[in-house]
Amino acid sequence: MSDSKQNQLKKTLGLSFNIAVLIGGTIGVGILRTPGTIAGMLDNYWLIIASWLFGGIYVLIGANSYAELATMLPKAGGSYNYIKRAFGDYAGFLSGWFDYITNAIPPAFYCIVISEYLIILFPGLESYSTVIAISLLIAFVLLHLSGVKNGSTIQQITSFLKVICFVCLVVACFMYSGVQLAPIPKDNAAFQLGLIFSFFKSLQLIIGTYNGWNSVCFFAEENDDPSKNIPKSLYSGVLLVIAIYVLVNVAFFHVLSLENVAKSNLAAADVANIIFGKNGAVIVTVISIFSLISILNAFMMIPPRILYGLSRDGFFTQKGTNVNKGGTPITALLVSSVFSLFLICIGSFEVLFSFAAFTSIIVWGLAYCSLIKLRNSEPDLPRPYRSVWYPWTTILAIIASLALLLGFIFSDPKSFVIIVGITIISYPLFLILKRKRNDNL
Repeated sequence: MSDSKQNQLKKTLGLSFNIAVLIGGTIGVGILRTPGTIAGMLDNYWLIIASWLFGGIYVLIGANSYAELATMLPKAGGSYNYIKRAFGDYAGFLSGWFDYITNAIPPAFYCIVISEYLIILFPGLESYSTVIAISLLIAFVLLHLSGVKNGSTIQQITSFLKVICFVCLVVACFMYSGVQLAPIPKDNAAFQLGLIFSFFKSLQLIIGTYNGWNSVCFFAEENDDPSKNIPKSLYSGVLLVIAIYVLVNVAFFHVLSLENVAKSNLAAADVANIIFGKNGAVIVTVISIFSLISILNAFMMIPPRILYGLSRDGFFTQKGTNVNKGGTPITALLVSSVFSLFLICIGSFEVLFSFAAFTSIIVWGLAYCSLIKLRNSEPDLPRPYRSVWYPWTTILAIIASLALLLGFIFSDPKSFVIIVGITIISYPLFLILKRKRNDNL
């Protein structure tokens, strides 16, 4: 039985892990890469800063809804538990698998990118890129097989180092008072697309850098005090990420002009080169590696929790509920790692990431809808935390998610067609699994 003690996750995670996994699962190299692209699109300092704040406020409003959902149903796997409870088994099955795929793609990608950054530091390793990526994956699998506590410790250390690196970079930028570079002449070609289109396109990139903000919810079942720890970590973690993102942008503009940032493929490297000289590129590469190790560790832990929850509900093999002595869902971890290994070997992420951008917005939107549904259908369900300014904040989150989804459909119709196709195919598969589950009861 999946409910037997040997297949239960251990309540060994606390507030410090929650904050660490939120920061670790959110802040990656996106904040180092995207400022230049966004500056090129918007061409206005205050509009750029407002866009980062706008993306942060959207996530903060989402965290307000998730804080109630995750404390009301503190179960492994996060979002799909709330959607299943509100809208039934099929909605749970579909959203669960969408969420699993969205979170199972990043580990392979991060292994490859870390190997690329290591090659920048050690050019002699150039021909071993795939070997390094696979070795990283195996090392993290072994780490997590040894138990949840080791994974938690690594998460807290790497997330702390990541924050220190970003704080040092921001402080160095604000201390800089050297000669300003001559501004590069403006090119308004991108501006011809129209301000509104550019704003929404920028917002898609910004929300991509915030992705991972709800990481805490996947571990709710393993938390020693979810009622208190989840709301605290969601709010404090999201506010800290917003502060870092806004300060990094302000710091970059303190060193470089808007025009120079807009022309930069990697604004962080250009800023570091000015402040630290020829060692600038090395410093940014080291910051990037710390960021990626932290985010890789987080995403090695998240997909197995979703698969564990799906297995327990009969939406995957019953063996997916196996938990080892260290509290790791062992079968779910190994299945997710084989998927990551496959992706490293094929190395094609563009289509998968377009797909992931869609699915994350769909899952978040359905989770917000489930909060309203459960408030009406199950008003007596214990709610240790209640969403602030409900229902207006939740309705606002739903409207924002719908607007983003429509924007994605407009900018990437191919991925939308793939999602519609998967949804159609998924229903017969769901019926087969449901029949098999009923036979086993």
